[in-house]
Amino acid sequence: MIFIGVDPGFSGAVATILEDGTLEVEDMPTLKNAKGKIEIDLHSLYSVLHPEGFDCFAVVEQVGAMPGQGVTSMFRFGQSYGAIQMAVAAHKIPVSYVTPVRWKKHFGLTRGKDVSRGLAMQRFPDRADWFKRVKDDGRAEAALLALYAKEVMP
Repeated sequence: MIFIGVDPGFSGAVATILEDGTLEVEDMPTLKNAKGKIEIDLHSLYSVLHPEGFDCFAVVEQVGAMPGQGVTSMFRFGQSYGAIQMAVAAHKIPVSYVTPVRWKKHFGLTRGKDVSRGLAMQRFPDRADWFKRVKDDGRAEAALLALYAKEVMP
């Protein structure tokens, strides 16, 4: 079985643990729209996910509005979250939505993104370079979500 983890958002990522245990991570594909705003590249997102015919299971981080975020930014984030849901659905991949509290508790993590990066480096030492920068937290969390799927899901 192939396990997919998705950390949503423009700085998120999609991670895949293949049947042989190999980890693949792709930054969330984005592009700039006509107004110069970043948005999800829908065609690339669809391509990043594995096509039908593979036995896959996906875990997408279940996120919501955070206090202090503006209406426009939340609308844009909601659009990207919906794009992720549709890309998974278009491939007919079974999916579970898991809150950050739930999957991080499984690994004994705190809310800190650096802790997630550190654990990803430990659990995937051959891919540690993918998680070394502060801005690689989306990659690390996507990888840990895929690992969560492998360890907990059916």
